[in-house]
Amino acid sequence: MALISKETIAFVEGVAAEAERVETPCGDGSMVWRLWGNGPPLVLFHGGYGSWMHWIRNVLVLARRFTVIAPDLPGLGESATPPEAHAAEGLARIIADGLAIILPDGKRFHLAGFSFGGVLGGHVAALLGEQVRGFTIVGSNGLGLPRQPTELDRQKPGGTVEELLAIARHNLGVLMIADKDKIDELAVYIQYMNAPRGRVRSRRFSRSDTLIQALPRVTAQLSGIWGGRDAGAYPYLDERKRVLDEIQPGLRFEIIPGAGHWVAYEAADSFNAMLAEIATTTLQA
Repeated sequence: MALISKETIAFVEGVAAEAERVETPCGDGSMVWRLWGNGPPLVLFHGGYGSWMHWIRNVLVLARRFTVIAPDLPGLGESATPPEAHAAEGLARIIADGLAIILPDGKRFHLAGFSFGGVLGGHVAALLGEQVRGFTIVGSNGLGLPRQPTELDRQKPGGTVEELLAIARHNLGVLMIADKDKIDELAVYIQYMNAPRGRVRSRRFSRSDTLIQALPRVTAQLSGIWGGRDAGAYPYLDERKRVLDEIQPGLRFEIIPGAGHWVAYEAADSFNAMLAEIATTTLQA
């Protein structure tokens, strides 16, 4: 890892070290959860081929006001591979069972799900009913809507660290971050670390309508946050708002101008303020 600075690696390890680490059952192993802060619960589900590190610029800021709970979803990050077949409903049940341990006695929380995390989040929210007070969908597909194709490079077995980092940087520019100047060493390191650990093939979920099928069963107050230049949604952002508004008329739908798919990273300050305001409102309702 000589191509990544010690400072970047230490920063990620330092954020992780501030969390309480909890494990719940997943397949033949464990689902790994991290908790920061003390306050009303705010649960964050990361994106496909990701881990809790998708929230690296969010957890400590949000933990000033909330108990922030960020798992590695089943078959991703440090969490164990779930049993086949990998269907949204089955993955959601593993997560919901874990939340029953993390937040016992039906303690209510706000949920935010990024990309694939929003797809699974819809199914979790449908399962848990009134326990989920609010559900913020962050740049998710699974809505049965048009999306722009993205040509990602795959990490090849046996590649050098330099080659793998170059692939990580390329994929960030194609899918995750709109402003190429904001693809920094931290983002490349997170992508490099996350992608090879993805054992659940999440892209097929995003190409389906599984989220829009789950949302009518969700009782939580819905909201949406998208980057204005989200590679998976632009230029069809109005369609996202329309279909969500049909599910829950008048829902809050925010677009952060210029930001890409990984809006919580690229526009962290705006995103953190927005999500904190939304979550506070739903948890006080």
